[in-house]
Amino acid sequence: MIGQRSGTSTVSGAHFAFTDRWGGVSAVPYEELNLGGAVGDDSDAVRTNRELAAKSLGLDPAQVVWMNQVHGNLVAEVDGPWTSRLTPPVDGLVTATRGLALAVLTADCVPVLLADPVAGVVAAAHAGRPGMVAGVVPEAIDAMESLGADPARIVARTGPAVCGRCYEVPEAMRAEVAAIEPAAYAETSWGTPSVDVVAGVHAQLDRLGVRDREQSSVCTLESADHFSYRRDRTTGRLAGYVWLD
Repeated sequence: MIGQRSGTSTVSGAHFAFTDRWGGVSAVPYEELNLGGAVGDDSDAVRTNRELAAKSLGLDPAQVVWMNQVHGNLVAEVDGPWTSRLTPPVDGLVTATRGLALAVLTADCVPVLLADPVAGVVAAAHAGRPGMVAGVVPEAIDAMESLGADPARIVARTGPAVCGRCYEVPEAMRAEVAAIEPAAYAETSWGTPSVDVVAGVHAQLDRLGVRDREQSSVCTLESADHFSYRRDRTTGRLAGYVWLD
């Protein structure tokens, strides 16, 4: 089953799903379920993979909205698929349209899925180190609130991502990140400076009043079942999906 190694869950009609790398048609080095359309993989294979993933989740592939992710903090409100062939450069999506699935691509960055089932609002955000520092998560929460969401009701799920024990960075970079988000200060398992983006994201959510939070236990760099850019460089992309019945 698509995504069984990463998981799916449902809370009061809000659905959250994360894929792994298996069950698709892409060839090496993108094997198998690459869902990223801008990493060098065959476009027909990516299209087929997106159809397979959507259908395995009970979704209409035409009702999944993707992003042109640029490691920023812009969040777009959508009520349907993009009408232009050029997808805007954003790192967050929010919708109040039931049945419309929002998708976020990652291969070490943190996929952040958010839902307020009472207000009928969901959001997806791409939080890599730059996006977390730039505040893409607070921007996503703000966009949800503008549609009637309440942080106290928001359910947050973060998917497979590189962990703080593995995300080695220069000391100066760790200091720069920690100056913005202290919770991201970390050390690798071998004793060098690192950044824990997952911890940073959850600290931001906590400060924003989001209490119902869960995070994946999967470190993408450590897991052979998941794509990791830091490990492999040329590789595929995982996806996180969020939608409301």
